[in-house]
Amino acid sequence: QVRLVESGGGLVQAGDSLSLSCAVSGGTFRDSAMAWFRQAPGKEREFVSSISWSGLQTDYGDSMKGRFTIARDNAKNTVSLQMNSLRPEDTAVYSCAARFGPSSTEALKYLFWGRGTQVTVSS
Repeated sequence: QVRLVESGGGLVQAGDSLSLSCAVSGGTFRDSAMAWFRQAPGKEREFVSSISWSGLQTDYGDSMKGRFTIARDNAKNTVSLQMNSLRPEDTAVYSCAARFGPSSTEALKYLFWGRGTQVTVSS
């Protein structure tokens, strides 16, 4: 059974940086595309970033471009999300997801999900 566990969330101030990590176990991580999504209270789930199994292809949501960086370590079965210049509107629960096949910006295409980690950015 594939298991995803996020870590690294917390409370920061606007302009600060934060790094999230997602540890994957129970599956063939190297064959999986990975992604981060977020959901704020009262809002729909939003695509944050994705990375292909090779790490060669990455995608970002429009408001994340230039501020967030996704990376993966296939030796450690982890995917990370470095978030810089955080804004109050980045406040949300951030969840990592995995799927076999190409990366995607669509949440419905991801089969495996972590429970999420809370990121709160104060103004």
